[in-house]
Amino acid sequence: MSIQLKVPSVGESVTEVEIGEWLKKVGDSVEKDENVVVIETEKATVELPAPESGTVTKIVKKTGATAKVGDVIGEMEKGAVEKKKPDRNEQPSKQPTKAEKKEVRAEPPREKKPASKEAEVQARVMPAARRVMAVAGLTAEDVEATGPGGRILKEDAERAAHPEAGAQEKEPRGSADDGEEEVVPMTLLRRKIAERLVAAQHTAALLTTFNEIDMTAVQELRRRYQDRFQRKYATKLGLMSFFVKASIEALKEFPALNAEVRDTEVVYHNYHDIGIAIGAGKGLVVPVVRRAERLSFAEIEKAITDFAERARENKLRPDDLQGGTFTITNGGVFGSLLSTPIINPPQSGILGLHAIQDRPVAVDKQVVVRPMMYVALTYDHRIVDGREAVTFLRRIKELIENPSRMLLEV
Repeated sequence: MSIQLKVPSVGESVTEVEIGEWLKKVGDSVEKDENVVVIETEKATVELPAPESGTVTKIVKKTGATAKVGDVIGEMEKGAVEKKKPDRNEQPSKQPTKAEKKEVRAEPPREKKPASKEAEVQARVMPAARRVMAVAGLTAEDVEATGPGGRILKEDAERAAHPEAGAQEKEPRGSADDGEEEVVPMTLLRRKIAERLVAAQHTAALLTTFNEIDMTAVQELRRRYQDRFQRKYATKLGLMSFFVKASIEALKEFPALNAEVRDTEVVYHNYHDIGIAIGAGKGLVVPVVRRAERLSFAEIEKAITDFAERARENKLRPDDLQGGTFTITNGGVFGSLLSTPIINPPQSGILGLHAIQDRPVAVDKQVVVRPMMYVALTYDHRIVDGREAVTFLRRIKELIENPSRMLLEV
């Protein structure tokens, strides 16, 4: 019996997707709930599982094609999957079975390297890229890395595994020899990011205010309790949980920054779903920590760590990125000293964090060196006044410089 593989509903606002890597080719057997194809949405990457066990008989939409929710992208024939023991002497095909994938991973590298060097190379390979390389039988030396810090991304591995596809995606302009320009289609995620940023500039009255924060107290707390915190909760005590907690307290005092404009009305949210901007392999994503006001420091840190790991592996679900009432972004992890973040529509505020630098400051009329961070608040001036924005940011400063006040709620 023929079974159609259709694009599933991947979020109420998602109507179009891009077909990613086909994990199975025509003729491959597949078990029920085994993933068949990767689907790229404007918000996240999802994998389509087989509804029944059987054999893939047709690929309707190839990698890189666009499709709408409900479109048929492939077909398979229902039937029992015969499990056969893999022949170790058999050469692996371009897309081997699960058992063969393990065998490919177990093969020694082409060139023997010191263990420490090999570990260093493997650390630069992102998990999603590692899977593609294992299927194609590639090593890190075969792949040109384009990620930050020399990291090998999934796209890098796919280009190395399918050079002919890469040649189609990158159409050179002008002379083929000069290499002065190349045209690369924007991914669905990148197009959506562009649309939302432009929409924010066109629909909201954006203004940014700045302040600086002495991070001495937070750094001392982290230094003093880090080991105990990590043993008890199995996660590190980072900076972000302090700023999430401080933002919630400040948002309670200035609810307009936790609101949104809907037509001619202002909608105030009596809950705090905090978006945390994370740089992933394919662009910036903003997963949301739901009802953050109910969470402890440890629960916030665990949620953010989980989001970061899944973002690196392109495993965030569309639901992870829906909604959000306020956003925090930390450009400091990339070395940014100062910036003006753009709000995430329809939100009315975003808090930008930056790099911590030791700088001379005046304390009790004495010049001392302290770890200082510039912070920026971009807000929608349609519903947030300048006085509210400045006072909000000053409240953040007070709470971070005296973190015990967050625990006492004073």
